[in-house]
Amino acid sequence: MTFLVMLSVALGPGGPVPSSDGRIVVRPSDNGAALVNPMMGWKLNFYSNILANYGSKLAPSDTLDDFPGLSCIYLRLPWAYIEPEEGRFDWSVVDAPAQRWIDRGLQVAFRFSVSESWMRWATPEWVQKAGAKGYDFEPGKGAVDGGPYWEPDYDDPVFLEKHEKFLAAAAARYDGNPNVAFIDVGSFGVWGEGHLFASTQRKYPAATVKRHIDLYARLFPRTLLAANDDFSFQGDETIAYALSKGMTLRDDSILVQPPPNSYFHAEMAQAFWPKLPVILEHEHYQGSVDRGAWRRELFLKAIEEYHAAYMCIHWFPREFLEKERELIDAVNKRLGYRLQLREASWPETVTLGSRVVFASTWANAGVAPCYPGGHVAYTLKDEAGGIVAVFVDEAFDVRSLEVAEPGKAPVKTTESSHGLAPNMPTGSFDVYVSVGQRDGTPRIALPLDNGDGHRRYRLGRITVGAE
Repeated sequence: MTFLVMLSVALGPGGPVPSSDGRIVVRPSDNGAALVNPMMGWKLNFYSNILANYGSKLAPSDTLDDFPGLSCIYLRLPWAYIEPEEGRFDWSVVDAPAQRWIDRGLQVAFRFSVSESWMRWATPEWVQKAGAKGYDFEPGKGAVDGGPYWEPDYDDPVFLEKHEKFLAAAAARYDGNPNVAFIDVGSFGVWGEGHLFASTQRKYPAATVKRHIDLYARLFPRTLLAANDDFSFQGDETIAYALSKGMTLRDDSILVQPPPNSYFHAEMAQAFWPKLPVILEHEHYQGSVDRGAWRRELFLKAIEEYHAAYMCIHWFPREFLEKERELIDAVNKRLGYRLQLREASWPETVTLGSRVVFASTWANAGVAPCYPGGHVAYTLKDEAGGIVAVFVDEAFDVRSLEVAEPGKAPVKTTESSHGLAPNMPTGSFDVYVSVGQRDGTPRIALPLDNGDGHRRYRLGRITVGAE
């Protein structure tokens, strides 16, 4: 009897079931848990440009452990807070909050803006005094002599020189840092969003945006970078150019306006999501509600259409959790990737000197590919929890699992054969499944019960006898 035929006659969902040819078959269910995994999840706007918004209101000991699916802390601040004097960098404003969550195993992300509609010197004043050209402006009126705020000329050589030195200092700390999920290209546009509607309202050529893209690409070659969809207002080619430099897409304008303008650029995401995690940010929550723009069904639709991997928490997080728990739970079923083990089987008994064949069937129930990829591993543990064997299916990468609309994810079945170590003890052992590195190190959380606390999940038992 072949393996595929055996699967068709194995009985019963859920728990281990012996088949007619001596194999154990399990069909576990998705337990519905929110998953914290690499390159996906909710990101908390700890700072949303202003120091007082939003996660910054939490007590230093409060790491939001109760927020389901939180994986990343986003620190978006004006350049002036980091380098108030030329060459003097004060990093504690980001290092202190970052370390709270890094200690919990989460990642951080950054945007350093150079223009704000509430703060005159987002670019430090010393840059202007060094000779950088710029423009006073008043929000809603554009460039106005004597306006309360100042925006640099984005082509000015003095500004570019000084900002490059700042970014080089940031790159020395963060480029290739495993604690950093991504960094935004934040040096163009008000709030770093790639547009100038709320600042000078000036128009720049696409070449200007490309110059800023090139600057980040050169300084951060080992870190995921994100380009804002609103770069396109300076020319549609800016988005394709960012993709050509290996950058992903982010859209900060979900549910800013009421329908039918709930979002605009889902079509841009289609070139990105098959390769890179798309990042979404919804409007400041209460502002969206007050304007009648907050529509839960459209929030979920945006995640589907953009194939989003990250979604922000753009409000005071506990209030958002209290008011939108049902929405958050629904998002966690689809945001990013969600690897489901549909079926697994292995022999009930093997002997030293023989080979053990494991088989499994998988699906990705999320909207995005499993970007980090990973290999299925089967770990055998003794009664004391000691690891006695590890078998990795190196031929199958979960990155290859395709995505589809809810409930229609295609499945893939994989089978691997492994020799047992000659010094392996005999006896009856627990069988655990995991997904991660080629050496069997787990990396991806799965929606399965009976976890061991290290992203391995117990499926059943196997007996290993002497030859």
